[in-house]
Amino acid sequence: MAGGRVDKLKLITHVAALTPLARLLWDFLNNDLTFNPIREIQLRTGKDALVLLILTLCCSPIKDYLGLPRVMRVRRILGLYAFSYAGLHFLTFVGLDYAFKLDLITEGVLKKPFALAGLAAFLILLPLAVTSTNGWARRLGKNWRRLHRLIYLAASLAIVHFFWLRAAKLNLGEPVIFGTVVVLLLVLRVPAVNKLLTSLMQTLRQPSS
Repeated sequence: MAGGRVDKLKLITHVAALTPLARLLWDFLNNDLTFNPIREIQLRTGKDALVLLILTLCCSPIKDYLGLPRVMRVRRILGLYAFSYAGLHFLTFVGLDYAFKLDLITEGVLKKPFALAGLAAFLILLPLAVTSTNGWARRLGKNWRRLHRLIYLAASLAIVHFFWLRAAKLNLGEPVIFGTVVVLLLVLRVPAVNKLLTSLMQTLRQPSS
């Protein structure tokens, strides 16, 4: 809120990001989480985390190529929600699936490559969430940007996690779509590509004489 006015973009972002959680709680209270509620919670929170993570990565390209700098005001919000859903996904795995028993969790992770990739992605997101504040950005200086570039690695590992999970059932439609988007976002980070597209979009936005 600035000057007593509600930031509509941030408000919409909060509402949209909380909607999947509200739906999940509603379905839980109405006993509508399929015959395997634990797995359903895992699938929903995992997919929601990935979608929000990709939306977080989309903020910079939208600002650079579409000339919409306002979207950067919600990038941190999206990133924190992505981490929150990833945290729920992780807690469902270690809590509901394995009752917080370390030996079972360790065995489960080591025997399932997709779980190992997911854990790695979550562990990368953890320090990014902790250091997301302006205070940490000032303390870390230039290292803050270097650290937060790891979000691309986290997204890539999350895609691998999703792909491996669905590969067993030969249900690769969504992992392929999400993976393609992440690859495109990574390509946009290549300096030569970024420079070319930025110049092109600036030219297109210039009024014709």
